[in-house]
Amino acid sequence: MRIPPGLQPLIDDGVIDTVVRPLKSGKEASVWVVRCGDAVRCAKVYKDMAQRSFQARTVYQEGRKVRGSRQARALSKATRFGRRELEENWKNTEVEVLYRLHDAGVTVPRPHGYFNGVLVMDLVVDAEGDSAPRLGEVDLTPEVARAWHARLVADVVRMLCLGLIHGDLSEYNVLVGADGPVIIDFPQVVSAAGNNAARQMLLRDVHNLRDSLARFAPELATMRVGEEMWALYEKGELRPDSPLSGAFIDATGDGDVEAVLDSIAEARREAQIRQQGREDAAAQD
Repeated sequence: MRIPPGLQPLIDDGVIDTVVRPLKSGKEASVWVVRCGDAVRCAKVYKDMAQRSFQARTVYQEGRKVRGSRQARALSKATRFGRRELEENWKNTEVEVLYRLHDAGVTVPRPHGYFNGVLVMDLVVDAEGDSAPRLGEVDLTPEVARAWHARLVADVVRMLCLGLIHGDLSEYNVLVGADGPVIIDFPQVVSAAGNNAARQMLLRDVHNLRDSLARFAPELATMRVGEEMWALYEKGELRPDSPLSGAFIDATGDGDVEAVLDSIAEARREAQIRQQGREDAAAQD
Protein backbone atom coordinates (compact mmCIF):
# COMPACT_ATOMS: atom_id res chain seq x y z
CA MET A 1 0.00 0.00 0.00
CA ARG A 2 1.25 3.46 -0.92
CA ILE A 3 1.97 5.66 2.10
CA PRO A 4 -0.14 8.85 2.05
CA PRO A 5 2.13 11.92 1.66
CA GLY A 6 0.67 13.49 4.79
CA LEU A 7 1.75 10.53 6.92
CA GLN A 8 5.26 10.01 5.57
CA PRO A 9 6.78 12.76 7.80
CA LEU A 10 5.29 11.05 10.87
CA ILE A 11 6.92 7.78 9.87
CA ASP A 12 10.21 9.54 9.26
CA ASP A 13 10.02 11.15 12.72
CA GLY A 14 9.04 7.91 14.45
CA VAL A 15 5.61 9.16 15.53
CA ILE A 16 3.95 6.21 13.80
CA ASP A 17 5.50 2.95 12.69
CA THR A 18 3.24 1.75 9.90
CA VAL A 19 0.08 2.68 8.05
CA VAL A 20 -2.36 -0.22 8.28
CA ARG A 21 -5.23 0.84 6.04
CA PRO A 22 -7.55 3.74 5.15
CA LEU A 23 -10.54 4.15 7.47
CA LYS A 24 -12.62 6.86 5.83
CA SER A 25 -12.29 9.88 3.59
CA GLY A 26 -14.44 12.98 3.67
CA LYS A 27 -14.44 16.48 2.26
CA GLU A 28 -12.23 17.88 5.01
CA ALA A 29 -9.99 15.00 6.05
CA SER A 30 -8.98 11.42 5.49
CA VAL A 31 -8.57 9.05 8.41
CA TRP A 32 -6.09 6.17 8.45
CA VAL A 33 -5.51 3.28 10.79
CA VAL A 34 -1.89 3.35 11.95
CA ARG A 35 0.33 1.43 14.31
CA CYS A 36 2.37 3.18 17.00
CA GLY A 37 4.48 0.57 18.75
CA ASP A 38 2.04 -1.96 20.15
CA ALA A 39 -0.93 0.41 19.88
CA VAL A 40 -3.29 0.68 16.92
CA ARG A 41 -4.53 4.25 16.52
CA CYS A 42 -5.96 6.48 13.84
CA ALA A 43 -4.46 9.48 12.08
CA LYS A 44 -6.64 12.28 10.75
CA VAL A 45 -5.00 14.00 7.79
CA TYR A 46 -6.61 17.36 7.04
CA LYS A 47 -7.21 18.36 3.44
CA ASP A 48 -7.04 21.81 1.88
CA MET A 49 -10.13 23.91 2.50
CA ALA A 50 -10.85 24.48 -1.19
CA GLN A 51 -13.71 22.00 -1.03
CA ARG A 52 -15.61 23.92 1.68
CA SER A 53 -17.22 27.33 1.42
CA PHE A 54 -15.34 30.06 3.29
CA GLN A 55 -18.64 31.70 4.21
CA ALA A 56 -20.10 28.44 5.48
CA ARG A 57 -17.30 28.15 8.00
CA THR A 58 -17.85 31.66 9.32
CA VAL A 59 -21.19 30.56 10.79
CA TYR A 60 -19.26 28.40 13.23
CA GLN A 61 -16.26 30.72 13.51
CA GLU A 62 -18.15 33.57 15.15
CA GLY A 63 -17.04 34.19 18.72
CA ARG A 64 -13.84 32.15 18.61
CA LYS A 65 -10.70 33.62 20.13
CA VAL A 66 -7.83 34.38 17.73
CA ARG A 67 -4.23 35.39 18.24
CA GLY A 68 -4.46 39.10 17.41
CA SER A 69 -6.37 41.90 15.72
CA ARG A 70 -4.81 41.20 12.32
CA GLN A 71 -5.94 37.57 12.46
CA ALA A 72 -9.39 38.62 13.66
CA ARG A 73 -9.81 40.97 10.69
CA ALA A 74 -8.48 38.36 8.30
CA LEU A 75 -10.93 35.72 9.47
CA SER A 76 -13.81 37.96 8.43
CA LYS A 77 -12.51 38.39 4.89
CA ALA A 78 -12.11 35.96 2.02
CA THR A 79 -8.54 37.08 1.27
CA ARG A 80 -5.76 34.57 0.73
CA PHE A 81 -4.31 35.39 4.15
CA GLY A 82 -7.77 35.24 5.71
CA ARG A 83 -8.49 31.83 4.21
CA ARG A 84 -5.11 30.54 5.40
CA GLU A 85 -5.76 31.83 8.92
CA LEU A 86 -9.24 30.32 8.90
CA GLU A 87 -7.84 26.97 7.81
CA GLU A 88 -5.26 26.91 10.60
CA ASN A 89 -7.83 28.03 13.16
CA TRP A 90 -10.22 25.31 11.95
CA LYS A 91 -7.64 22.55 12.42
CA ASN A 92 -6.16 23.83 15.67
CA THR A 93 -9.59 24.22 17.21
CA GLU A 94 -10.35 20.52 16.86
CA VAL A 95 -7.05 19.54 18.43
CA GLU A 96 -7.37 21.94 21.36
CA VAL A 97 -11.01 21.08 21.97
CA LEU A 98 -10.38 17.35 21.87
CA TYR A 99 -7.83 17.66 24.67
CA ARG A 100 -10.18 19.83 26.73
CA LEU A 101 -13.13 17.51 26.28
CA HIS A 102 -11.13 14.38 27.09
CA ASP A 103 -9.81 16.00 30.27
CA ALA A 104 -13.36 17.03 31.24
CA GLY A 105 -14.67 13.48 30.96
CA VAL A 106 -16.55 13.83 27.68
CA THR A 107 -16.58 10.53 25.80
CA VAL A 108 -14.28 11.33 22.87
CA PRO A 109 -11.27 9.59 21.32
CA ARG A 110 -8.16 10.19 23.40
CA PRO A 111 -5.77 12.47 21.49
CA HIS A 112 -2.07 11.58 21.22
CA GLY A 113 -0.71 14.65 19.48
CA TYR A 114 -0.85 16.91 16.45
CA PHE A 115 2.06 16.59 14.04
CA ASN A 116 2.53 18.40 10.72
CA GLY A 117 -1.19 18.82 10.17
CA VAL A 118 -2.07 15.29 11.32
CA LEU A 119 -4.10 14.51 14.45
CA VAL A 120 -3.23 11.16 16.06
CA MET A 121 -5.82 9.71 18.44
CA ASP A 122 -7.32 6.49 19.73
CA LEU A 123 -9.03 4.25 17.24
CA VAL A 124 -12.61 3.62 18.39
CA VAL A 125 -13.41 -0.09 18.08
CA ASP A 126 -16.44 -2.24 18.80
CA ALA A 127 -16.66 -5.23 21.14
CA GLU A 128 -14.99 -7.45 18.52
CA GLY A 129 -12.08 -5.07 18.02
CA ASP A 130 -13.25 -3.90 14.61
CA SER A 131 -13.61 -0.25 13.63
CA ALA A 132 -16.69 1.08 15.37
CA PRO A 133 -19.84 1.71 13.30
CA ARG A 134 -21.75 4.96 13.36
CA LEU A 135 -24.79 5.35 15.59
CA GLY A 136 -27.08 5.38 12.57
CA GLU A 137 -25.80 1.97 11.46
CA VAL A 138 -26.85 -0.07 14.50
CA ASP A 139 -30.15 -1.38 15.89
CA LEU A 140 -30.85 -0.89 19.58
CA THR A 141 -33.25 -2.12 22.20
CA PRO A 142 -35.43 0.55 23.84
CA GLU A 143 -33.47 0.16 27.07
CA VAL A 144 -30.11 0.74 25.37
CA ALA A 145 -31.50 3.68 23.36
CA ARG A 146 -32.67 5.36 26.57
CA ALA A 147 -29.36 4.74 28.32
CA TRP A 148 -27.32 6.04 25.37
CA HIS A 149 -29.54 9.10 25.07
CA ALA A 150 -28.84 9.91 28.72
CA ARG A 151 -25.09 9.40 28.19
CA LEU A 152 -24.94 11.58 25.11
CA VAL A 153 -27.01 14.34 26.72
CA ALA A 154 -24.64 14.24 29.71
CA ASP A 155 -21.70 14.71 27.33
CA VAL A 156 -23.45 17.65 25.64
CA VAL A 157 -23.99 19.18 29.09
CA ARG A 158 -20.31 18.73 29.97
CA MET A 159 -19.39 20.47 26.73
CA LEU A 160 -21.77 23.33 27.38
CA CYS A 161 -20.35 23.75 30.87
CA LEU A 162 -17.02 24.39 29.12
CA GLY A 163 -18.72 26.96 26.91
CA LEU A 164 -18.65 24.68 23.86
CA ILE A 165 -21.25 23.30 21.46
CA HIS A 166 -20.42 20.59 18.93
CA GLY A 167 -22.34 22.36 16.18
CA ASP A 168 -22.76 19.38 13.86
CA LEU A 169 -23.77 16.53 16.15
CA SER A 170 -25.84 13.71 14.70
CA GLU A 171 -25.83 9.95 14.23
CA TYR A 172 -23.13 10.46 11.58
CA ASN A 173 -20.46 11.58 14.06
CA VAL A 174 -21.24 9.36 17.01
CA LEU A 175 -19.39 6.05 16.90
CA VAL A 176 -20.56 2.96 18.77
CA GLY A 177 -17.53 1.75 20.70
CA ALA A 178 -17.23 -1.32 22.86
CA ASP A 179 -18.47 0.66 25.87
CA GLY A 180 -21.10 2.76 24.13
CA PRO A 181 -21.32 5.99 22.12
CA VAL A 182 -18.23 8.10 21.39
CA ILE A 183 -18.52 11.61 19.93
CA ILE A 184 -16.13 12.58 17.11
CA ASP A 185 -15.37 15.46 14.71
CA PHE A 186 -14.92 18.87 16.37
CA PRO A 187 -13.41 21.37 13.90
CA GLN A 188 -16.70 23.30 13.73
CA VAL A 189 -17.18 23.50 17.51
CA VAL A 190 -19.08 26.64 18.53
CA SER A 191 -18.55 29.19 21.29
CA ALA A 192 -21.70 29.08 23.40
CA ALA A 193 -21.23 32.64 24.68
CA GLY A 194 -19.84 34.25 21.54
CA ASN A 195 -21.90 32.85 18.67
CA ASN A 196 -25.31 34.36 17.90
CA ALA A 197 -26.53 31.02 16.56
CA ALA A 198 -25.31 29.03 19.58
CA ARG A 199 -28.75 28.20 20.92
CA GLN A 200 -30.00 27.00 17.55
CA MET A 201 -26.90 24.85 17.04
CA LEU A 202 -27.24 23.31 20.49
CA LEU A 203 -30.90 22.50 19.92
CA ARG A 204 -30.13 21.04 16.52
CA ASP A 205 -27.43 18.82 18.05
CA VAL A 206 -29.67 17.59 20.86
CA HIS A 207 -32.69 17.12 18.62
CA ASN A 208 -30.66 15.14 16.09
CA LEU A 209 -29.59 12.72 18.82
CA ARG A 210 -33.08 12.57 20.26
CA ASP A 211 -34.73 11.88 16.91
CA SER A 212 -32.20 9.20 16.00
CA LEU A 213 -32.64 7.28 19.26
CA ALA A 214 -36.41 7.83 19.33
CA ARG A 215 -36.63 5.29 16.52
CA PHE A 216 -36.03 2.67 19.19
CA ALA A 217 -37.56 4.43 22.22
CA PRO A 218 -40.41 6.60 20.86
CA GLU A 219 -41.02 8.41 24.16
CA LEU A 220 -37.70 10.22 23.70
CA ALA A 221 -39.28 12.25 20.90
CA THR A 222 -41.20 14.37 23.41
CA MET A 223 -38.18 15.30 25.52
CA ARG A 224 -36.91 18.90 25.47
CA VAL A 225 -33.59 18.55 27.25
CA GLY A 226 -31.88 20.92 24.83
CA GLU A 227 -34.18 23.79 25.75
CA GLU A 228 -33.88 22.86 29.40
CA MET A 229 -30.07 22.84 29.48
CA TRP A 230 -29.83 26.09 27.52
CA ALA A 231 -32.18 27.83 29.97
CA LEU A 232 -29.97 26.68 32.86
CA TYR A 233 -26.84 27.78 30.97
CA GLU A 234 -28.25 31.26 30.35
CA LYS A 235 -28.99 31.64 34.06
CA GLY A 236 -25.50 30.43 34.99
CA GLU A 237 -26.98 27.40 36.76
CA LEU A 238 -25.89 24.56 34.48
CA ARG A 239 -23.53 22.05 36.08
CA PRO A 240 -22.08 18.78 34.70
CA ASP A 241 -24.37 16.86 37.05
CA SER A 242 -27.47 19.04 36.61
CA PRO A 243 -30.58 16.79 36.53
CA LEU A 244 -32.65 17.22 33.36
CA SER A 245 -36.26 16.08 33.27
CA GLY A 246 -36.91 16.66 29.57
CA ALA A 247 -40.03 18.65 30.45
CA PHE A 248 -39.70 22.29 29.47
CA ILE A 249 -42.25 25.06 28.97
CA ASP A 250 -41.31 28.18 27.04
CA ALA A 251 -41.57 31.34 29.11
CA THR A 252 -42.23 33.65 26.13
CA GLY A 253 -45.57 35.39 26.55
CA ASP A 254 -48.10 36.26 23.87
CA GLY A 255 -47.62 39.51 22.03
CA ASP A 256 -43.90 39.70 22.71
CA VAL A 257 -42.76 41.54 19.57
CA GLU A 258 -39.08 41.30 20.42
CA ALA A 259 -39.38 37.55 20.88
CA VAL A 260 -41.12 37.24 17.52
CA LEU A 261 -38.35 39.18 15.78
CA ASP A 262 -35.76 37.05 17.53
CA SER A 263 -37.57 33.92 16.36
CA ILE A 264 -37.51 35.16 12.76
CA ALA A 265 -33.78 35.85 12.97
CA GLU A 266 -33.20 32.46 14.58
CA ALA A 267 -35.19 30.74 11.83
CA ARG A 268 -32.97 32.34 9.20
CA ARG A 269 -29.82 31.23 11.00
CA GLU A 270 -31.30 27.77 11.52
CA ALA A 271 -31.95 27.42 7.79
CA GLN A 272 -28.31 28.26 7.05
CA ILE A 273 -27.12 25.82 9.70
CA ARG A 274 -29.37 23.02 8.41
CA GLN A 275 -28.08 23.55 4.88
CA GLN A 276 -24.50 23.27 6.11
CA GLY A 277 -25.43 20.15 8.08
CA ARG A 278 -26.85 18.51 4.97
CA GLU A 279 -23.68 19.34 3.05
CA ASP A 280 -21.52 17.89 5.83
CA ALA A 281 -23.60 14.70 6.03
CA ALA A 282 -23.46 14.25 2.27
CA ALA A 283 -19.68 14.73 2.32
CA GLN A 284 -19.24 11.93 4.86
CA ASP A 285 -21.22 9.39 2.81
